[in-house]
Amino acid sequence: MVEQLADGGIRVEALTADYQAKAQAWAQRLDLPLVDDNAGFAVQVGAGGLQIQQLGPQAPGPVRVDFVEGAAAHRRVFGGGSGQMIAKAVGIAQGVRPQVLDATAGLGKDAFVLASLGCQMTLIERQPLVAALLEDGLARAAEDAEVGPIVSRMHLLTGNAIERMRNWQGEPPQVIYLDPMFPHRDKSALVKKEMRVFRPLVGDDLDAPALLEAALALASHRVVVKRPRKAPIIDGPKPSHSLEGKSSRYDIYPKKALKA
Repeated sequence: MVEQLADGGIRVEALTADYQAKAQAWAQRLDLPLVDDNAGFAVQVGAGGLQIQQLGPQAPGPVRVDFVEGAAAHRRVFGGGSGQMIAKAVGIAQGVRPQVLDATAGLGKDAFVLASLGCQMTLIERQPLVAALLEDGLARAAEDAEVGPIVSRMHLLTGNAIERMRNWQGEPPQVIYLDPMFPHRDKSALVKKEMRVFRPLVGDDLDAPALLEAALALASHRVVVKRPRKAPIIDGPKPSHSLEGKSSRYDIYPKKALKA
């Protein structure tokens, strides 16, 4: 079930009559109404798949997951391959493609980058609407001849990441990747439409210390935490080192070396 918002609810709507049945199916699955005149957000179903649209004046455009075209495709082709900072942070090297758990998957952008470089990825997303967008994006990408093999390396789980890590069954992931929502209040940090839409839906990850604790207990080789460049480290053990870029950094908590 999706929690309703204090400043307006969430409704599901079909963008054309052809998608009314799919809209009804998503409404039932997410336990959301098809009609709500006071809704602040709409989960929209149409030819481009599932998207979330904030309603009202000056609302940004819709947010959806697209691994085939747009920014994801550009980064896949021109992003720098295994030389990217995220690749170095998780330990990608010649002959090394670790199994990675992205415990704060969001829209799956970082997980897709790592999957495109050959990592087997498990993703956890706890916000049901975000998980629905991600599920829809993965399903559409799976039908693409070029991108399908990449997303076949991405396995989506839903629910609370802390609980899932504490109750993990089977072989533990070699690397756990965390990118908790940081409690920014600087307006410049909210420029991206994804952030403007997701802040009311997702909120801040105030349980980041517990998230880190669970990750450190589970990962066999290392934990990597992505943070805004000037943000403090998460409360708890200190990272051994960090990789710093223009706007973000990766705090690295090693447990043992990754080997080919």
